[in-house]
Amino acid sequence: MTQQPQSLIGLAKIMRLAFAGNNLSELTSELVGRVAASGSDAAALLDLSVVNQLHGQRETALELQWQALQLQQHYRLQSNPFRPSVRVLAIMGPGEVMANTPIEFLVEDSDIALEILYVGAGLPLVHDIPKHDVAFVAACESDSNQQLLRQLEAVMSYWPQPHINRPQQIAKLARDGLSDWLSGIEGVAVVASRRVSREELVDQAAVELNNTPLIVRPANSHAGHGLMRVETTTELADYLATQPEEEFSIAPFVDYRSPQDGLYRKYRVASVAGKAYPAHMALSPRWMVHYLNADMVENADNRAAEAHFMDSFDWEFGERHSAALAAIDARIGLEYYSIDCGETADGRLLVFEIDSGAVVHSMDPVELFPYKRPHMQKLFSAFHGLVKRTVWGQAAESATSARRRRMA
Repeated sequence: MTQQPQSLIGLAKIMRLAFAGNNLSELTSELVGRVAASGSDAAALLDLSVVNQLHGQRETALELQWQALQLQQHYRLQSNPFRPSVRVLAIMGPGEVMANTPIEFLVEDSDIALEILYVGAGLPLVHDIPKHDVAFVAACESDSNQQLLRQLEAVMSYWPQPHINRPQQIAKLARDGLSDWLSGIEGVAVVASRRVSREELVDQAAVELNNTPLIVRPANSHAGHGLMRVETTTELADYLATQPEEEFSIAPFVDYRSPQDGLYRKYRVASVAGKAYPAHMALSPRWMVHYLNADMVENADNRAAEAHFMDSFDWEFGERHSAALAAIDARIGLEYYSIDCGETADGRLLVFEIDSGAVVHSMDPVELFPYKRPHMQKLFSAFHGLVKRTVWGQAAESATSARRRRMA
């Protein structure tokens, strides 16, 4: 008998609570109580896994997730609309939050229902595909997902419904191969990251640090984890003493400060069906810019600069880099992804990373960021349109094929 899906509170709602300053203790107690009361409440286990990840308890979170997935692989959101216009099936793999596209943020408060199906190593094969109108390949590029993406590429070629984001293209988004993939595009500079072992890092740094500082981070890390600029072999030795990993990504440091004010600006641009949309901009006197460390809440001037970036995107940043963004889109070959980027001193688009799993959201408080929500709603509406066109286009194609068969 087919298992009925359990309903999740979900990543988006839990992250909203945390983003608003809630310590999640009340939610944690509720979820722990549900788990204790029932040995089969997979949804509570999975939601509790998200809470633990947000608290930095990675190992506990992954263990809770694994327990949940042994009980259930198919979930839906409690917030799904009662009469959805479209049902999306997000195909995910086990792992941390960033292992999968956080699609919940893209469809929340819409007429689109989200079903979630976990697949991958160690999980049973799925024989009953949940009912849906369109599938979305949510598994992101990572070492742990490479095998899953290869398997999904074969599976999606005969999937019964249309799907968004081809696994083969997602698999190519590895940070360490991006500069080769995007080479030769006019107006684009790519941070040339490559992967090395600990021993290779020590050997190569002895030569390369004579010319330029290096950016070093553990392989497969994100969100600035273990990221450091090193300028001497002594700094590198000190860095390695704090990092247990055996593989690292290294890249030459690119000084992307603005010639006008000396600040570093990091942009996130989302691409939906080939069109670029502003997601956010952070600026800082520090080279390692992340939105959460860029004083966006405390600094009204920073918010004003971000507002200008978003409000003028179509005729300034977006127009300035329109040819570069179009050429990148042609290479990437995905319907949805995001680009983290800056601008070089000579005006080129400086690509740090391209990913299908970056968090694109509207969680920022409206009273401080009134300019953001209209732009995010425009982006979300574009995603909703992509989903619906994918469904209706397939339906129209099927109807045309049926008419041709009848006329033959």
